[in-house]
Order: sequence, then C-alpha cells, then structure tokens
Amino acid sequence: MQTTLEDPAGPLLEVRGLTKVFGTLKACEAIDLTISRGEIHALLGENGAGKSTFVKMLFGALEPTAGSILWKGRDVAITSPSEARRRGIGMVFQHFSLFDALTAAENIMLSLDDPAPASAVAARARDLSRTYGLPLDPNAHVGDLSVGERQRIEIIRCLLQNPELIILDEPTSVLTPQEADRLFETLERLRSEGRSILYISHRLEEVKRICDRATVLRHGRVVAECDPRRETAASLARMMVGDEVQPVIRDKPAAAREVLLEIRDLDRRASHPFAVPLAGINLAVHAGEILGVAGVAGNGQGEFFEAVSGEALQERPDAVRIGGKDAGRLDITGRRLMGAAFVPEERLGHAAAPFMTLSQNLLLSRHRTDARAFLARLGIIRGTIVARAAERISAAMDVRKAGDDPEAAALSGGNLQKFVIGRELDRQPRVMVVNQPTWGVDAGAAARIRQALIDLAKSGSAVLVISQDLDELFEICDAIAVMHGGRLSAPIPVAEATYEKIGLLMGGAEPGHAAAPMAEAV
Repeated sequence: MQTTLEDPAGPLLEVRGLTKVFGTLKACEAIDLTISRGEIHALLGENGAGKSTFVKMLFGALEPTAGSILWKGRDVAITSPSEARRRGIGMVFQHFSLFDALTAAENIMLSLDDPAPASAVAARARDLSRTYGLPLDPNAHVGDLSVGERQRIEIIRCLLQNPELIILDEPTSVLTPQEADRLFETLERLRSEGRSILYISHRLEEVKRICDRATVLRHGRVVAECDPRRETAASLARMMVGDEVQPVIRDKPAAAREVLLEIRDLDRRASHPFAVPLAGINLAVHAGEILGVAGVAGNGQGEFFEAVSGEALQERPDAVRIGGKDAGRLDITGRRLMGAAFVPEERLGHAAAPFMTLSQNLLLSRHRTDARAFLARLGIIRGTIVARAAERISAAMDVRKAGDDPEAAALSGGNLQKFVIGRELDRQPRVMVVNQPTWGVDAGAAARIRQALIDLAKSGSAVLVISQDLDELFEICDAIAVMHGGRLSAPIPVAEATYEKIGLLMGGAEPGHAAAPMAEAV
C-alpha cells in the first residue's frame, strides 16, 4: 500500500521500478533503490550502466518512462531541477558550471531559486565555508581559483539550498589526496547532521572508505547491493563488469635508452586571460619508458599538451624534439609524420567529431600518415579498407557499440575513449602523448587502456601520460613529475615516490618542503 503521509522513521528516498527508455534503448530498467537518512550511499557501474540517466531522473533533468519516486514516503513527480531543490535534493556535477569572469558569490547567486543581495549571499557562503571546513573567499574571481577551490563553490552553493540529499558525481576526480581527505571530513560531518549523500565514483578504495551501502548497476539494471566496507576493490569491480578485471602487469623499468621525446626550456605565454603560462619546462622521455605528469586540473596541463602535440607552435624549433629531430615549428600532422601520436583530454569534440562515424574519424586523423593505405589515386577514399581498420581497432580495444560503424556521439564515454586510444595505438607510434587516458572510465575499460600503454612502452616506444589520477600514475609509470602553476618538477622514480610527496607537490609545495597551511576563508 502506498504511503501518503511522511514517515519520519522511514527512508528519505525510495525508488521503485524506475525506468527510462530512449527509442529502443532501455537506459534504466526497473531500478529499485532506497537511501536512508544520514547515510552515504554509493552508486557504482560501468560507463553506460545507466548511472547518469538515473540521477538525472532524481534531479528532475529527465522524466521517467515508468516507475515511481517516493520522497519521505510520498509519491512525488520531480519535473525540474528547481523542483528537486525545492524538495531538498541538491547535486554537484562532475563538470562544473561556473563563469570564470565572475566571483564565487556571483556564481552562487545565479544558481539560487530565491534571489538575494550579493552581500547576503557572500556572507552566507563565508559562514558555510567555515562551518564545513571548505575555505573560500566569496569575492575571488573563479578564473583565479584552483579546481579544488571551484569545487568548493559548487558544494557551498548546493548547501545554501539546505538539501537533505546531496548527489555527488565523481567528486574527487580533480582533487589532490590532501583535498580529497578534507572533502571526506566534510561528507562525514554532513552525514552526522542527518543529511544523505548519493556518491558516484570509479575510485573503489574511497567508496570502501566512506560509503555505508552501495548499489551496483549493469546495463541499466540493479545487479548487486552490498556493504562496500566488507568488500574488496576487486570484488566491487567484479560486480560492476560481471567478470574478473584483469590486473595491469608492469615489468621493472628498462635500462635508460635513447631519448625519443625531449622538451627543452619550454616557455609559453598565456593565450587568453584564464590560460596558464608555461615557464622553463624541461623533460626527457626514453624509449621503453612511461613518464607521468601529475597535477590538479588547471595548472597548465592543457597548455602543455597543446605545446607538445603541435596545436600550439613554439618559437624555437628545438623546444620540442621527437626522435632526436627538432619539431617545435611543426603542427600536429608534421609531428605525427615523425612517428608521434596524441590523445587529448576531451574525447568528444576534440579527439573525435561527434556526428562523424568511427571510420570517418579514423580517416580524418590518419589521412596523411596512412595515405597509401587509405587513399587511392587522385585522393579517392578506399572505404572498405578504412572500415576494416576501424573494426580492427574496435575488436582490439573491446569497443562496444550498436551497429557496425556508429557515430562517435553514439558511444558511451568509456567506449569512445577506448576507440580514440586504439586509433593511435594501431599506428605503433614511437612517441605517445595521452592527456587523462581513463577520465570517467570504468574499471574494466581503464585496465585495458593502461595495459595497452604499458605494452606500447614494452615495444620500445616512449609514452607520456598526463593524469590527475594518482592511482593510475603509480600503477603504470616509471617516474612521475608534477605540474603546478605552469612549472614542472623534476621526475621522481616511482620506487622513490609516495602519495604524500606527490600530493604536496600538486598542492604547490617546493620539493623537500611541506605545503603551506590551507588559508581560512576570509
């Protein structure tokens, strides 16, 4: 019998048979889930498992096809995000929606359903930042803030709505280990106040650390519920993918060989008001080596990738050298013709054209390097050969897709990432530069990508990996350098590195010194 009155002893949120259908695709099918008051509940699943669709229905961004949502025992219709916030549901998205040119307080004002004077918003934000240990200056311009500070804005503007349920999507993906620890303290305080948190993350160790219960989705259906504290990361991953996730196997680092990628005194002026200038960057990546570049997002990694890949040219030809030859004045195609391959951070729109098929994207990126194979006389495209190459890449990287040659936008993020990386690996490049190789990718796909990079290095190539995921860097790299404020530290061999040491460098500490204490909100 349906409950019509609020039951203070009952669950905060109960979902019954929630279903969402897009055409012939059931993104979510008959999902049942209960969130108790004062608990942190993990929502786990592979890419494409239905997590995003599910939380969008809870937050009013999508309308369910079938099923019901009970809020405090009452059957409710959540028709918009403003309706969700009015009922007490807040959400902090993985990708922030902030305006760089505005202050923190001005960004918060724009999200409030009930307008308030700027001074009042700033005062409330300052009070909340102190209460929950989230240091923030409401008058600081967002363009001047680190990614960790930007996330605090998102959390504080969510808390200003006084939510009883907070949905967090990959909240630690942009944080240093020290910042993540501070976030966990905040979440535990929120739980102690009786608030509930729905926590989405691919980082299974942190799920084990802070979550009380977990619900696992696979292909849009609930396949498991558990106490994550009683599971291992491997058993949680097995629930998510339905099989054992193969461990990444990395041999001992090889003896130093020839330098295949070299960066010499690289400087780059900021290309726009919110870009990070690069200063005095030196780096050498040897054959058979994987060198990692760690750092919190927004410290110059994007500008560094553009400089190395040829999207931004250098004034000095020898600022970038590939295979012992100057490449600083060559564009992307010129550097590819020298045997280099590049995978940018943004897979859809940068690494792949959304509304072109996989084979068309393959041709677009390799029409010069594979001209003899892909093009006949007079530039006629050998469509069959291109299609076979795209299928070969898909098979090698286990790209799961609907149809033989779908558009890039039709793939889930993880499957598109596997195709993009496979497209570059298929060339057997001498130098591979990858920015955020497993960003938002599930455990199974991440393991496949990481092993592919290790295997490429084993074959004698030089691999440069830019990543915010320290677990990833420690798992696959021979050495790790840290980028902060547009400068790069000297690489530290993995055998000598620790999470604390790398995390402090990510936070701006000088090598060999402790980080300065985090400033309090003013």
